[in-house]
Amino acid sequence: MDNRKEKIRAPRNRTININGQESEDYRKRLFRAEEEDDDLQECRNKIICGDAFEILKRLPGKKFDLLFADPPYNLTKNFGENSFRQTSPDDYETWLDSWLADTVRLLKPTASVYVCGDWRSSSAIQRVGTKYYTLRNRITWEREKGRGANKNWKNSSEDLWFFTVTDDYFFDAAAVKIKRKVIAPYTENGEPKDWEKSANGNFRLTSPSNLWTDLTVPFWSMPENTAHPTQKPEKLLAKIILASTRENDLILDPFLGSGTTAVAAKKLNRDYIGIERDENYCLLAEKRLDLAETDKMIQGFSDGIFWERNSRNKNRKK
Repeated sequence: MDNRKEKIRAPRNRTININGQESEDYRKRLFRAEEEDDDLQECRNKIICGDAFEILKRLPGKKFDLLFADPPYNLTKNFGENSFRQTSPDDYETWLDSWLADTVRLLKPTASVYVCGDWRSSSAIQRVGTKYYTLRNRITWEREKGRGANKNWKNSSEDLWFFTVTDDYFFDAAAVKIKRKVIAPYTENGEPKDWEKSANGNFRLTSPSNLWTDLTVPFWSMPENTAHPTQKPEKLLAKIILASTRENDLILDPFLGSGTTAVAAKKLNRDYIGIERDENYCLLAEKRLDLAETDKMIQGFSDGIFWERNSRNKNRKK
């Protein structure tokens, strides 16, 4: 039973909520894995409601093509029924190691790994990650949010650490190019050079970099928004999934939260297994998966193109 008070919503608030009947229906779908002998061999496209530290030890080996992990950063924060307390850098590194080590046997040799962090946690992620995987890059993405500070720089970015299991890994750069407005429309013999004219402006497809400024953190008027305090944008997951997996590949998310990884995977024809301790977030994830049956849209991604923020064609498909 969720005893959290329901807030009065603004008229344009599209935050996803769960009513009583939905809670009962979605609860029946959840895979609990409460007993040690519960079979985890057939959990494809399932949300497992339970403790990742226990479940990771029981999943079948060498099955996953992608690991996406958004663990608690090293700061004090409440996550529904659970919380994380800020600790020393050394203790946080030990905590990271305690579950990341268990992912090694789960991944295929060709798999990729992405781990989320912020400026407090990133150095620990780098050190622990390189113990088990090959470091390829650090992606920094602009959150477009963040409180101001009188005696510090405003915190408006987060990191994604990109690792691979071996040197034989899949990466499709063409699938994640960004369509940007052309600021300097150079021409050659009177014709556009590496850009296209359109009725809505001049645009160029650019190669993806490790600096992402085209994302919007979910907020109350967006249809993907939930009450989860650290929800990642579907567009962020879409970039990772399209770059590092093929259709029907299997993705593992041990800290699923409100289900963004599973939802993005479903919309992009990939399979998933998600683990989440908080039942209320599991139920939200199940509802989002239901909504994805009929709504495949990912904000900022249309017709196979990632659009620069606030530059998308006004005549785009809904």
